[in-house]
Amino acid sequence: MELPHSYLTYIMVVMSDESRSLGPAAAIAFSVLVYFVLRTTYNVFFHPLPNVPGPYTWSASRLPFIFSLLKGTIVHDFQQLHRKYGPIIRIAPDEVIFAGAEAWNDILQPREQFLKDPVWWAKQPGNPDSIINAINPEIHARMRKTLAPAFNLRALRAQEPILHQYVNLLVEKLIQLSSDAASNETTEFDIAPWFNYITFDIFGDLGFGESFHCLENSQYQSWIALLFNSVKAASFVAAARFYPLVEFLLLKIIPSSLKKMQRDHYQQIVDKVERRLNYELERPDIMSHVIATDYKRGFSRDEINATFMVLTTVGSETTATVLGGTLNYLVSYPDKLRLLSDEIRQRFSTFEDITLDALSSLAYLNAVINEGLRLCPPIPWVLPRKVSASGATVCGTWIPGGTPVSIQQYSLNRDPSYFSSATSFLPERWLSDENSNRDSPFYNDHRDAVQPFSVGPRSCLGEHLARAELRLVLAKLVWKFNFLAPKGKMLEWEQLRTFLLVEKKPIVVRMEPRQNL
Repeated sequence: MELPHSYLTYIMVVMSDESRSLGPAAAIAFSVLVYFVLRTTYNVFFHPLPNVPGPYTWSASRLPFIFSLLKGTIVHDFQQLHRKYGPIIRIAPDEVIFAGAEAWNDILQPREQFLKDPVWWAKQPGNPDSIINAINPEIHARMRKTLAPAFNLRALRAQEPILHQYVNLLVEKLIQLSSDAASNETTEFDIAPWFNYITFDIFGDLGFGESFHCLENSQYQSWIALLFNSVKAASFVAAARFYPLVEFLLLKIIPSSLKKMQRDHYQQIVDKVERRLNYELERPDIMSHVIATDYKRGFSRDEINATFMVLTTVGSETTATVLGGTLNYLVSYPDKLRLLSDEIRQRFSTFEDITLDALSSLAYLNAVINEGLRLCPPIPWVLPRKVSASGATVCGTWIPGGTPVSIQQYSLNRDPSYFSSATSFLPERWLSDENSNRDSPFYNDHRDAVQPFSVGPRSCLGEHLARAELRLVLAKLVWKFNFLAPKGKMLEWEQLRTFLLVEKKPIVVRMEPRQNL
């Protein structure tokens, strides 16, 4: 839709008349002001999305969105907007977000695929595609077909000894930590980094055939430390992409030292890939499936490097987020932690009896994990796709072609119209007895609205591996330790900021090894 001709004519006449009476600098400033007013008026009242609810300030300009993104409050700001305006909101002149269960299928499994929005997903010029940022569906499908066998249940059974190796090392390290702390008369620990240590070490072994040695050294490897320090910077890069000139200038002023750091960061992954590709020993790891596939049908060498670099992050940091969030809620709800402890300790008489097959049948453990995934989604918002050129209906609303649309998991998972006591940690909502009992407060919960691993052709390949890590780590820790809430030091998960990934803050717990085992 265009502005009415009479309105345009009037504005142009006013601009022309006013400009004649001003000096050059003032004329330019006046013209910019008029353009801003004109553009804002168009965005709010004449844009193809005027009927989508949302605040005028966000509809008029991209700036409120960018400020929210850079502050790290974007998922919380979206949640407040959803509470005020409903499940469908216009949060920029040309962008719409959704917090409705139908959005999973409408956006991620439509008849004509919505492609990833290049603003968020496009690779830097000259860089290879990875399975994460490959916008072309054919390229993505080729890569996914190669990697999928590395993440199925058959592969997981072969990888189970590797998982036990690192979970057992985690337990050993925490026992030693507890022993050292006891001599200093303290039993309170920040357990958050330990979850990152183990998830990165596991992926290092499964991806490259070698650990990052975080658990062994009780500290972050330099590559991982740099990764965490660059998360906020990624938000600034994404924000700059909305303004090509700003992005151009930003890339030009990046210090050479930072560029070298980025190259060194990438080179460490290249070196790890090189060493793994030269292994003569067969291993049941992820890379073995890439090696077994011809490059023309699978990955080029550059694509292997790019893919395993991003998988190291998404395959590790996200699982650590859920582990930390779930344990944080458990110590905040001691009655739920007691139920989980009773289930695990009654089921396994010895530490060595704990296996993935046995854990998969523990109803309360799996309910705890599902509730942790609901309240602590590792990806709080599914980054935008672009509606296909012909347009489409999403959650009952017609959206023009080319419009960026996204799913707000954080808002959806905490929506009281979908879940009873939506902000409370209540694993019982996932138990089958509660689901079928009409008298249960959870009978009408929309459990299918929770999709932490996404759906469709780009759903998370690593769901089986992630759930296995969550079960094994939580079960072995709860079997071996008694956990309690610290005095006045509980982390409020809702206060964590999001910079594409969830911000890391200390998760302090009181932890004591069980006696007389």
